[in-house]
Amino acid sequence: MSEAAAYGDVTHGEDRSEAQPATEAGVPLTTGALARRLGVSPTTLRSWDRRYGIGPAARADGRHRRWTRQDVAVLEAMCRLTSSGVPPAEAARAAKETAETPPGTAEAYVQPSSPNRSKAAGSLPLGDVRQECRGLARAAVRLDAPAVEAQLAAAVEQYGIAVAWQEVMAPTLHAVGRKWASSGDRYVEVEHMLSWHVSTTLRRHTPAPERQGDVSATGPVLLACVPGEQHTLAIEALNAALGALHLPTRMFGAAVPVEALTAAVQRLGPSAVVLWAQARSTASLPLARHVADTQWGVKGARRGPLVVLAGPGWSGPSARGLPRPQTLRQALDLLSGAHHGEAAGERP
Repeated sequence: MSEAAAYGDVTHGEDRSEAQPATEAGVPLTTGALARRLGVSPTTLRSWDRRYGIGPAARADGRHRRWTRQDVAVLEAMCRLTSSGVPPAEAARAAKETAETPPGTAEAYVQPSSPNRSKAAGSLPLGDVRQECRGLARAAVRLDAPAVEAQLAAAVEQYGIAVAWQEVMAPTLHAVGRKWASSGDRYVEVEHMLSWHVSTTLRRHTPAPERQGDVSATGPVLLACVPGEQHTLAIEALNAALGALHLPTRMFGAAVPVEALTAAVQRLGPSAVVLWAQARSTASLPLARHVADTQWGVKGARRGPLVVLAGPGWSGPSARGLPRPQTLRQALDLLSGAHHGEAAGERP
């Protein structure tokens, strides 16, 4: 299963994107706001205006672009066509013709067949999500790496890691995964590029690990995928969000062997261990119990970690006594409490 296809249902509801107004309360959009909406860079919008005449009907003070509902409709058509592999010049011509044709009188634009046309073309099944998801998805389908980077960075800067992951990154990854799973391995290149840039953004916004003392001090949160599990994006998001809360972590990534995991627990004395399992086939309760039973410290004052089961793979087994948070926010609250509880002397 692909990384993007791994994410379970994170959004539900009717896709209301077409019913939403192109401008806020009828107020023309600035170039920056429109770029974020469409998932393109402001430079791209200016280039399309200069090269193909797809620009705003009016400009404030004669210079600053202000995009009306009609302007946005043309650009949305332009984005749909270019995402489907239509050359920009031809897409611009068709988008303008569509906007100039009275409703109900024009036949649907038939995209020309081309040996270079991407087989990954089309829209993603996003559902009822934030507008930022739509811009990110459009940029990903176009394989527009600079726009993807800009969209992800803007989401983190505006909302923070936790909200950006739950409400922008994860829903878009989920949409790509659904499209990948339902279209016969198409969209693979979109999935790979989006996953790479999400991971890059998460790591870029993860604070550097703070220096830890010996195991007698408050231990870090240890994050690891169970053996055989390769999907890491969700615990990368958790690691970044914990760092933003100034909680010390140790990230071990994908498919950590049992012996290595046990050795790390004994050496670090963590306040908690997060075990990520995406699939039921990799989730192992005996492993979780083994980690929970691992102890360290001097005789008479030995202690063990809080083991947290994360990921949909744990939904099947009965994990009595082992917490299984359902969202990133729940995981943050749980792990923050465990860390500060240990600092206060409340050992697991």
